[in-house]
Amino acid sequence: MEEAKKRIFSGIQPSGILTIGNYLGALKNWVGLQEDYECIYCVVNMHAITVRQVPADLRRHTYEALAVYLAAGIDPKKSTIFVQSHVPAHAELAWVLNCNTMFGELSRMTQFKDKSAKHGNNINAGLFTYPTLMAADILLYQAALVPVGQDQKQHVELTRDIAERFNALYGDTFTVPEAYIPKTGKKIMSLLDPAKKMSKSDENAGAYVAILDGRDDIIRKFRRAVTDSGSEVRFADGKDGICNLMNIYSAITGKENDEIEREFEGKGYGDFKLAVGEAVADALSPLQNEYARLIADKAYLEQIMREGAETASSIARKTMRKVYKKTGFVQL
Repeated sequence: MEEAKKRIFSGIQPSGILTIGNYLGALKNWVGLQEDYECIYCVVNMHAITVRQVPADLRRHTYEALAVYLAAGIDPKKSTIFVQSHVPAHAELAWVLNCNTMFGELSRMTQFKDKSAKHGNNINAGLFTYPTLMAADILLYQAALVPVGQDQKQHVELTRDIAERFNALYGDTFTVPEAYIPKTGKKIMSLLDPAKKMSKSDENAGAYVAILDGRDDIIRKFRRAVTDSGSEVRFADGKDGICNLMNIYSAITGKENDEIEREFEGKGYGDFKLAVGEAVADALSPLQNEYARLIADKAYLEQIMREGAETASSIARKTMRKVYKKTGFVQL
């Protein structure tokens, strides 16, 4: 008898711009996981409203995010792909988990502190409690593994704590998930400040490369990337800018650092930056072409949303029936 595949859950916010950090750190890895795992991927639009959104933009960005998922190679025949708000059980479970999460746990979350500093005029309750919604996203589907970067590991630890606490109080209810940190998913840093993670919210668009940037823009941004005053392409301390570019080049081409060092031996930073820019542009070109085809077919995207929501809802309902029974809610 064939062993059941472990279930994976992950999601990305529909915030308008997805960068090569999102692509190399998440999407590219997600595509590879489809063969070996039962994958559930979500456009987490409920998380997006912890920060003020223009409603029409949020709707458009939701379609765009789904189209990027599909264009990157997420296959709806192999994976469940859906929009978070189409499965109301996310909010239902989040409330139950809120009542089983300690105030002190949420106040220690580093992302709350970071976002509060950036959005001082809108420090809302959702921003504070959104880690419990993230926990609900994962626990709702009894996910065994959650692909995350190092900076998201704290959220998985909180999810584990909540699941273990609930299981101890009410009996075995949730699968306690583990963080899945891909070996190949290197952290991609800002092109203008390699000490900071690449972010779509950076005020200077030259700091990040968007998945849908045109070829000329991509190459120009890499040409202007900040590096040290040396000239040798080498992965070493004190060469943060070059190390970041090497990580990107490695993630795109599959080449190891020593191979990259040999390839550019005797060549300057200018040659290397151009090569990285061209490699990234070449890799993104098929994705961009497929995205352009998909985004023009709104009916198809809505069909994928509908089918994904149906599959996700059937799993979510089973979990919610169990949770409500354990909690003591009368079910009709």
